[in-house]
Order: sequence, then C-alpha cells, then structure tokens
Amino acid sequence: MSVFTSVSIPQLQVWLLDYAIGDLVELKGISSGITNTNYFVTTQQESALENKTVQTKYVLTLFEHNSIEELPYFIDLMSHLAAHGIPCPKPIPDKAGVSLHMLNGKPAALISCLKGQDVEAPNVLQCAAVGRVLAQMHVASLSFDVQPNHQNTHNPRGAEWRTKTAALVMPYLSAADQQLLQETMAFQANFDTSQLAMGVIHADLFRDNVLLDGDEIGGLIDFYYACHDVLAYDLAIAVNDWCVNADGSLDEARLNAMLSAYQGIRPLSAAERDAWAGLLRIAALRFWLSRLYDQIFPQAGELTHAKDPDHFKNILQHRAKL
Repeated sequence: MSVFTSVSIPQLQVWLLDYAIGDLVELKGISSGITNTNYFVTTQQESALENKTVQTKYVLTLFEHNSIEELPYFIDLMSHLAAHGIPCPKPIPDKAGVSLHMLNGKPAALISCLKGQDVEAPNVLQCAAVGRVLAQMHVASLSFDVQPNHQNTHNPRGAEWRTKTAALVMPYLSAADQQLLQETMAFQANFDTSQLAMGVIHADLFRDNVLLDGDEIGGLIDFYYACHDVLAYDLAIAVNDWCVNADGSLDEARLNAMLSAYQGIRPLSAAERDAWAGLLRIAALRFWLSRLYDQIFPQAGELTHAKDPDHFKNILQHRAKL
C-alpha cells in the first residue's frame, strides 16, 4: 500500500486505453501499509442515462512481490466473494475481459473503491460486525476452495516462513527478545493444527484492511495474503488487532463481541476452542516476525511506513500467558 513503484499520469493514461472507464482525472498515491503500491485513480465519462459527466474512483494496485502468474487466485477470489454478497473490492476487467496487466514492470490490477474508512479505535459493535463478516467470508469461500486450481493454496507466511524468518532476525535481537522468540518457536514446533477446519483465509484482517461506514462494514480490502489455512487462525489474527488494549492485553468486551458474532454464523468446534490460545500466540508471532524483518531489512520506497515490531512483541508476551 505504500508507493514503491512510481506511475506517471502519461503512463497511466496509455494503460487505461484498454479500459472502458473514461478519462483519467486524478492519480494519487496511498501512503499507508508496507507491501504493495497503491494509488487512487479517478476517471470521468459521459453518462447517456443521466445526461451528465460521472466520476468514478478506483484503486490501482501494483504488486511488488507477486508474479503475474500468482495473481489470478486473488482476483478470482475477490470476484467470487463479491458475487456471494461479501463486501470486498471487485476487480475491473478491461475491454477484453482481462483484469491483470503489466504496468511499469509490475503486475497491476484495477479494483473498485469501496465506501467507508478504517478506524483507529474500534468499538464493540464494529468488532461484532467484523466477526460476522469474517465468518460469512469463511463460509462463502468454501465453494471457491473446491474449484480447480484453488485447492490448498500455500500460506506464504505459514510455519515454514516463520521458522526461516526467525533465524534471519534472531542475531539482531536483544537477549530477552531472543529468548522470547526461541520459546515461541519451540511452542510452534509442537503445536498441532491438523484437526482444525481449513479453508480460504484473509490472513491480514487488520483495522486498516476493513472499511467501516459507521458501525457497518463498508468492505474488506487487501486480499493479497489470502490462502488456504486454518479458519480459526484467521479469526485469531483479527482478534489480535481489533480486540487489544494499548499494552497488548485482550479487551474482553470487544473480544466477546467478535467471537459471539463470528460463532453466530460459523460456530467453533471443540478442537478449535481447545487450540484457541495457541492460535492467538502463533498469530502474534507471525506479525512480530514480519515487522522485525521489515525493520531490520527495510525496502526502499517513496512513501513507506514500517510498523513497530514491539507492539506485537507485547501481544505475544500476553498470549504466551494464556
């Protein structure tokens, strides 16, 4: 979501010739986030029905770490979820029906721009809304998961990635942080998730990836970590961002609201409930590691905002006590 790859207005004007969405009005970089390059793109065209000029806003994403061959999964997933009533971006096809192209040397896609905005301090009702729509997404994705070429899509930041990344960042940590990481990696090595329900997960449903319109969901965004993994792990990822106090401890009111709303759509099994504390711990580990890696090995970018790894270290310390 930061601007790593610059796109000029003339470049985009040529690129948009293949789309039937009108003329470019504005191109504006989006500075939040740390993975892909995103721009707001506004176009305008004449509406014969309304007899006036209509402006439409889109999001242009340039993929910094994915090849164009890897991306149809995400584009197809968003199209599938949108068709099943999940509020998420709809990929915009060009005149030939193709939604992925190269732009300035990077794979790129244009998607719809949803209403709402992210919130810094979510309330109980908003947490409940997130839990409800996450469960709806998990249920809707089951019919996507069984389609050809969509089954068992590897989690790029699963246990293998966590093990490799821990080894990379370990030499740069303090003795206390090394001990915390070593203890958590030992826990991961013995944590069995083989009996837990699996399906398509968002894998990054943080507050900045949910647009809220009041207390209602305007849309879920940034599906580019989506993969096949443990469904309750996805819920744990969301809880660790939406339902925490400043010190990393869980806020019981928001936690209960999210869990109750989720289970109103998709009840957790006994095995999932037994594994819940461990899933919260592994979810905290995943984001502590990614933030450590981004801090220790920064990527150059025009408008980048590396996030503080200590926040997830604190969360991990609290989850280790559950």
